[in-house]
Amino acid sequence: MCGRFTLTTPGEELAMYFSLDKAPLLQPRYNIAPNQSIAVVRRPSAVAAPRLDTVRWGLVPRWARDPARQKPLINARAETLAEKPSFRDAFRCRRCLVPADGFYEWKTAGQDRNPHLFHLRNGGPFAIAGLWEPSLASGEQDSCAIVTTDANALLRGFHDRMPVILPKESHGLWLDIDLANAEDLLVLLRPYPAEEMCSRAVSRGVNNPRFDDPSCIAPVLS
Repeated sequence: MCGRFTLTTPGEELAMYFSLDKAPLLQPRYNIAPNQSIAVVRRPSAVAAPRLDTVRWGLVPRWARDPARQKPLINARAETLAEKPSFRDAFRCRRCLVPADGFYEWKTAGQDRNPHLFHLRNGGPFAIAGLWEPSLASGEQDSCAIVTTDANALLRGFHDRMPVILPKESHGLWLDIDLANAEDLLVLLRPYPAEEMCSRAVSRGVNNPRFDDPSCIAPVLS
């Protein structure tokens, strides 16, 4: 599962990492939560360069009879993307990258839920595999879900799922809107190597989705 993440990387660095035409103007986010606006990288056409857009985290399928009552889907299991009606069409032709530089998971001790921040060892940004759906109402944001897979060894003590982190060399394939071969895409959706990641205990302030402050990522004694 992925229910909270961070994006604090400067726009210039994001532009270089995601091959964007210009640096995005983004405020640092230390506690991004479901139903909030998030940045995604996607291609509007097969010949267009990747661009950064803003969508709402929580996918609403286009076939939903009452979108206002439809529970937004924040995560999509990699194993069932090609068959599950909620994600099947988006997986075929509406894939995106979700820029991040960390994500949270929790360890329960009695009544306490203690958050831990997981990030790459090099401290840099990374791309989470995402799917998006167009808005059904004029003026509303498109919606997005984050793809998850089995947890790696580092995550396993916290949760049995983790977000799919795509290596830079696979970004182009994932964004190729002309590619609909499930076999070529599903092979990308595997756990990220545990040895290339690390984690630390952080403030319980992360438990409040309205709290978004640099102290969220500050290390604390576990």
